[in-house]
Amino acid sequence: MTTGYVSCVTQTASTQTQRSTNPWLTFWLCGTATFIGTLDFSVVNVAFIEIERSFAGVSRATISWTVTAYSILYGSLLIVSGRTADRVGRRNVFSAGVTVFLVGSIVCASAPSVMILIIGRGLQGTGAAMLSPSAIGMMIAAFPAERRSQMVAWNTSMAALGVAAGPTFGAVLIGAFDWRAAFWVNIPICLGVLVLVRKVHAPPPVDRGPMPDVIAALLLTIAVGATVWGIAETETVGVSDIRVWGALLVAVVFAGFVIHRTRTSEIPLLPRVMFQNRSMNLANIAMIIWGGAFSGNILNNVLFLRTEWKYGIVAAGLLSVLSPITVATTSFFVGRNVSRLGLRNLLIFGSACFLCCQLGFLFLVDSNRTPWSTWLPLMFLLGIGIGCASPAIAASAVQHAPPEQLALAGALNSTCRQIGAALGVAVLVAVQLTSEGLGSFRAGWVTMAVFALVSGVISVWQPRQRPSASVA
Repeated sequence: MTTGYVSCVTQTASTQTQRSTNPWLTFWLCGTATFIGTLDFSVVNVAFIEIERSFAGVSRATISWTVTAYSILYGSLLIVSGRTADRVGRRNVFSAGVTVFLVGSIVCASAPSVMILIIGRGLQGTGAAMLSPSAIGMMIAAFPAERRSQMVAWNTSMAALGVAAGPTFGAVLIGAFDWRAAFWVNIPICLGVLVLVRKVHAPPPVDRGPMPDVIAALLLTIAVGATVWGIAETETVGVSDIRVWGALLVAVVFAGFVIHRTRTSEIPLLPRVMFQNRSMNLANIAMIIWGGAFSGNILNNVLFLRTEWKYGIVAAGLLSVLSPITVATTSFFVGRNVSRLGLRNLLIFGSACFLCCQLGFLFLVDSNRTPWSTWLPLMFLLGIGIGCASPAIAASAVQHAPPEQLALAGALNSTCRQIGAALGVAVLVAVQLTSEGLGSFRAGWVTMAVFALVSGVISVWQPRQRPSASVA
């Protein structure tokens, strides 16, 4: 979730000389916070059916907001949170983020209705957006310059581990108790982090400039939320209903406000020059598509395992974990060799693997249980495709950014990932409702295949380039 931001922020850390008296404590606190943030991003997918059963009579489109609310708030507030942390102190924003995440977890765990659960998920996403960039800033300030890249890489691995562990850890926990246990478990972890974070040195603020454009971030949140709501509403009222088009109109209007403020604001949320680079713009568009494809595919596959093949939650979690693990492993290899392999080649190869995977699901998977012969190889191929494309997209997003804007370029790319994840879930749920049974899941795989094809076309438009040593 934070790879783009993580890989870039190290480049701006050279001016930070203040180090923690206990750097490893800082590392484990930040790593733990990063882990639970990404864990809760993915754990809801495997709990989807249990949440749906708990709130009988609530539509699947409404339940899907338990996934999208987290992504929307996380993605929309990531940039402004990172800039705020630089200005007011990273430990302060980190502690506030953990506190908000803790409150959100309590709300989710005790939610008497699905609307309260969605509010709690929004609070969790807000807290994750606050703690993620500040955790990276604290970590790179805690270690000497020669070890910062290593520490950031390890923190990125903690994020990947959280995504990978979400389906399995959540499945085991929910299978032993219920879906609320996936949120209750966050409480002692967050309390422990809040107690121990006071023992680490607080790096001084590095940005004394004006506050970033918070209003633009809120307008972006409304625009994305309206888009997702409009897509989700097609389940109950149809595509032609005035409420659907009204929501999309609201999204367009608020997106226009964001563009206007970016052009006219004295301190825009993002520098205007960042939108004038072709490679960067294509990379951000590709990341939106990839975020939607990855999130939508995971949810589609988990629901298929639970409802079509009738697997229990633990078995479904175990059959879902191979793809994220492969993503993490492949991303590590690609990250070490991206300058040799080439960004454009990786983007095209990753898109091709993802497309072949979706076609494999479409034509090779049916109502019969055949996980070992077809399912697991396809999940492996899925992980390779995403693991190749995601680091390449992140590198493309920052390749031509000015040195002083590398962190912002990475944060923008991570924001696009989360926005894409929210849109992908909404589109998937809407598409599934066009058919029933196996046909609904095949409709989902077709949609994800289209996502991959569009991403492949965008990849072809990317100029041939090899990232600099600093980006690699």
